[in-house]
Amino acid sequence: MSQKNNKLQIYLPIAFSVVLIIGIWIGSLLVSDNNGAKSLLPVGNHTYNKSGDILDYIIQDYVDTVNREKLEDEVISGFLDELDPHSMYISKKEFNAVNDPLLGSFEGIGISFRIEKDSITVINPIPGGPSEKVGLMAGDRIVMVDDTLVAGIGITNNDAIRKLKGKKGTKVKVTNFRRGVPKLIDFTITRDVIPTYSLDVAYMVNENVGYIKLNKFSATTYDEFMEAAVQLQDEGMTKLILDLRGNPGGLLQAAIEIGDEFLEEGQLIVYTHGKNRPKRHAFATDEGDFENLDVAVLIDENSASASEIIAGALQDNDKGIIIGRRTFGKGLVQEQISLPDGSAIRLTTARYYTPTGRCIQKPYTNGDSESYYEEYYHRYINGEMMSKDSIHFNDSLKYTTPKGKVVYGGGGIMPDVFVPMVTDTIHTFYNVLANKGLIFQFAFDYTDRNRAKLNEFKDFETFDRSFNMDSNTYNELIDFAEDKGISQSDDKIEISRDKIATLFKAFVGRNVLDEDGFYPIYHEIDTTFKRAVQEIRIL
Repeated sequence: MSQKNNKLQIYLPIAFSVVLIIGIWIGSLLVSDNNGAKSLLPVGNHTYNKSGDILDYIIQDYVDTVNREKLEDEVISGFLDELDPHSMYISKKEFNAVNDPLLGSFEGIGISFRIEKDSITVINPIPGGPSEKVGLMAGDRIVMVDDTLVAGIGITNNDAIRKLKGKKGTKVKVTNFRRGVPKLIDFTITRDVIPTYSLDVAYMVNENVGYIKLNKFSATTYDEFMEAAVQLQDEGMTKLILDLRGNPGGLLQAAIEIGDEFLEEGQLIVYTHGKNRPKRHAFATDEGDFENLDVAVLIDENSASASEIIAGALQDNDKGIIIGRRTFGKGLVQEQISLPDGSAIRLTTARYYTPTGRCIQKPYTNGDSESYYEEYYHRYINGEMMSKDSIHFNDSLKYTTPKGKVVYGGGGIMPDVFVPMVTDTIHTFYNVLANKGLIFQFAFDYTDRNRAKLNEFKDFETFDRSFNMDSNTYNELIDFAEDKGISQSDDKIEISRDKIATLFKAFVGRNVLDEDGFYPIYHEIDTTFKRAVQEIRIL
């Protein structure tokens, strides 16, 4: 794949540092008045650094010992919290956890896990990773890490991550319980670089419709997308469903590169502008591989940032169709600045605008992040999730695409085809079990009990053809639900049977074959996906 040399390069400027403005002595004096009270006075012509001087005063004279680093962290966080909901301080301790998803990799032992019955339970070792190489298996319970007990002590996900992640080349010993093995098993694992993938799944829906789901935009997203899309094209794809539901965004450059693949040379993808940042435009090059491909983009209220850039770019250029519900509404651009002590700040420096000139940033009040994120619930209460007619836009935010389609700014991307949130009053038994996570839990326990048999399925086609939820298993699920306090009439239980069986099969498929085993089955009951298949046929 050729490089896009003419494209706007908007990268996070993480390569440079600024001097920390908190806690630095810049020439102030402490002087006492006649009553013993102290005041801060500037010395010479230096700018008066009130924050730094106060911190120095606290450290020097406060009655108890104060942790300066912790105090500085809280002060800086307080500064940024007052600006906007997306400017943030990243402490040295948090730095890797926050930045690893954008880099597309981290250093650790290479497993996906969940805390199950107060144990770190291996969902799957990452293929080719250090855990798989030494023999860790799905279903293993990690009992000890470096001779420290981690089972039955109330360990959290974050605590587990901190114990298992570490620098490449370092070693960690884990002691595992494995079902059917009488003794605990010790493994010594050498940590390595572990890739994190932006692409959940890519598969052919039918003879000419392909499907790709992206979960974020990182440094590796474009390459992952291109590899999958080219493969699907080789398999006959002429139409693509690009699923960005639940995708919170990430690197702006990744969105620009993917958007370029669908748009013709010279078409505007996005532009950014800030008080101290000049306008910067990103235009499509002549190297797009999918300019003639019909595309449907799936979005919802959790699609944000880079996801909205792609949806807005295609919508404003009258390319393809946008399907789902109104997106989150994040139109602010952050730059990351590394600090000398290993911490960093992400500061909002610009807004981005779609090709028609829309800023889709939803309103916010400085210092009130809580209301900003609770806006999601107001959408639900106001009926917007269920009815397009409940959504009202200000006429002053109206824009028109080249082909005359009316679009709006001021709060997310409104889809071309609205698909309401499912409010199913028929499958009530299914709804209760799914919302409480009981189908997920039952499927996990089922997989754990039957792992040896299920591991015989090596590909999706065989699994899909040969595995289904039988009556005995369905009755076990009903008993499981009753033990959890959930009961329904026989009629409602029977009405929900097919839908429950489909979700159960999808969860078991995920436990055995990762996302390749989940999405093709789940899509049988996914209303937005089914609508996309219907709409893309007529493009």
